[in-house]
Amino acid sequence: MRADRLVVAVWLGLLLASLGVAVWLWRELEGVAIAPEGWLALAAGALLTLAVGVGLVRLMFISHKRGFDARAHHEGE
Repeated sequence: MRADRLVVAVWLGLLLASLGVAVWLWRELEGVAIAPEGWLALAAGALLTLAVGVGLVRLMFISHKRGFDARAHHEGE
């Protein structure tokens, strides 16, 4: 139980540190303007990344549901 709390604390610390760096960078780049093409590229990249993540998780669930994981695990025994 103690190790679980340590892992959660470390991950929360990393999350807060990355958030702090992001806020600092956002304030440092105050005068920089992003062109509409830049916003479009940023949005497309975020959506594609999300789609790939969702697709991979879906494949993982399908693989588990159909038993591919169990067959691969017991094949060498």
